Amino acid sequence: MTDREDYTGPPLVLAEMAEDPITEFGHWFQMAIDAELPQPNAMNLATARDNRPSMRAVLLKDFDSNGFVFYTNYGSRKARQLDGNPHAAISFVWLGLHRQVRVEGTVSKISAEESDAYFATRPRGAQLAAGISRQSEVIPDRGNLELAFAAADEKFAGRDVPRPDYWGGYRLTGERFEFWNGRLDRLHDRVLYSWEEDGWIREWLSP
Repeated sequence: MTDREDYTGPPLVLAEMAEDPITEFGHWFQMAIDAELPQPNAMNLATARDNRPSMRAVLLKDFDSNGFVFYTNYGSRKARQLDGNPHAAISFVWLGLHRQVRVEGTVSKISAEESDAYFATRPRGAQLAAGISRQSEVIPDRGNLELAFAAADEKFAGRDVPRPDYWGGYRLTGERFEFWNGRLDRLHDRVLYSWEEDGWIREWLSP
């Protein structure tokens, strides 16, 4: 076990935080980028089905007022869980800043056009891997995967790799956001944004 670490981040001032959580998230995300933290777009994605939760790390690829976008195989375990229960949660942990953001909401597939546009920007190797992977399924061994990759590389030699129809993006639309800021003596700042009929409500939470 490691020694406990003191969190000494600057205090949050509610009056100085944005009125909507996406704008505030944008400020925090840019801070993580400017601090040159490793993989600032890495986020934990929690899904659940039949009262059994599951979590994994994925990469945020885009965000705007409509939500947070990530990509995966539509046959993967996470995708199957989202098919049965579209409610999910994501969290960003930036230890170098002593900050964390949690978002809860609902997930839906993005359009095929959006998925096509992003797929076209991926490195060729990643495109080939998306095409041959049956994500989350049991395979005989690593060699089986590498043979399939080599066959796909030969098949698409000299031409663009098309996006498989079983691979694409999801968008999580947040309904509840929590901004956590580490403070001395474990008296952390926690600010909750929750959506109500008239807009976003901001409230302090006890640490």
